[in-house]
Amino acid sequence: MYSNQGFPARTGTGTTLIRCVVVDDHALLRQGVRRLLQDEPDFDVVDEAGNGTEALKMVLQHRPDLVLMDIGMPGPSSFDTAKIIAKSCPETKLVFLTMHEDEEYVVQALQAGAAGYLLKDTPAPKLITSLREVYHGGKCLSPELLGKLVDDFRSRDDGRIRARHSTLTPREREVMKLLAEGNTVRSIAGMLGVSIKTIEAHKFNLMRKLDIHNKAQLVTCAIQKKILKMPMPA
Repeated sequence: MYSNQGFPARTGTGTTLIRCVVVDDHALLRQGVRRLLQDEPDFDVVDEAGNGTEALKMVLQHRPDLVLMDIGMPGPSSFDTAKIIAKSCPETKLVFLTMHEDEEYVVQALQAGAAGYLLKDTPAPKLITSLREVYHGGKCLSPELLGKLVDDFRSRDDGRIRARHSTLTPREREVMKLLAEGNTVRSIAGMLGVSIKTIEAHKFNLMRKLDIHNKAQLVTCAIQKKILKMPMPA
C-alpha cells in the first residue's frame, strides 16, 4: 500500500528530479509504474493515490511536477479532478495513462487541461520519453489515438458543422412545437406574450438551421427531434 505521508525523497542523484504522483485504483499497476519511473535517474515518485480525492490531497501536499492518472476510478470524475489540479496547481502537468481509446475521452482530457494522453500498453521507453517531453513543456498523445482523431475529424467535420448550426435554443424549440401543432404566428405571439415580429424571427432561424422549407417538413422534423409526439392511431 502507498503512504499518505509520501515516499522518502531521492537524494544523491546529481540531477534535477522530475517529481511525480501516480494515480490509479489498481495497486499493482501503481507499484509497477512507480518502479519503472524510479529506475530512471531523473524521476522521483513522491506519492501514490487510488482515486481523485486522494490525488488532490497528494498534489496539494507535494506540488509535483507531473501527475500520471487513470480514467474511470472510484469517486470523483478524473476529468473534474484534472480541472481542479490545473486550477489549484498550474505548475503541475498532468498526463492520463489509461486503457480507454475513446476519442471523446481524449477530447475531454485535453479540455480538462491535460498535457498528455497515453495508453497503458505504451512501451516503457516511449512512456519515459513522453513524460520527459511533457516536463519540458511539450505534449504527448499515443500515435494510434492521434491517427483516430485525424480520421474522425476528417469524416465528421461536415457533420459537426451541420449539427452545430442545427442546434435550437429552448425558445426556438418551443416555437417549433407550437407551429407543428398548427398554431399561427399571431396566436403563438399571444400565447408567449411577445411580438409577432419576434415569433417570425424565431421561425426564420429554426427553419434556416434545420433546412426546413414547408409545414410538412417542420412537423416531420419536430417528431424526429421528439419535440412533437407522434399522434397515436385512433
